[in-house]
Amino acid sequence: MNRLPSLSYVRVINALQRAGFIVVRQRGSHIRLQKRTAFEVLKITVPAHKPVKKTTLNKIIKEAKLTVDEFKSYV
Repeated sequence: MNRLPSLSYVRVINALQRAGFIVVRQRGSHIRLQKRTAFEVLKITVPAHKPVKKTTLNKIIKEAKLTVDEFKSYV
């Protein structure tokens, strides 16, 4: 498995936006993003932490239905 980089929430959100997600809302320290596909609506919550924990980042990448390499290409 490829190693995940240590990133701040701003870089995570920017990478997800390049992957087609849009910021829907922010409530407190959590930012909600969503992406509509032909079959479903993907919803992801990103905590506003510097840096985002690697385990949390791994879960975000899986929820976005991206591979680590795809995510790294957007960073």
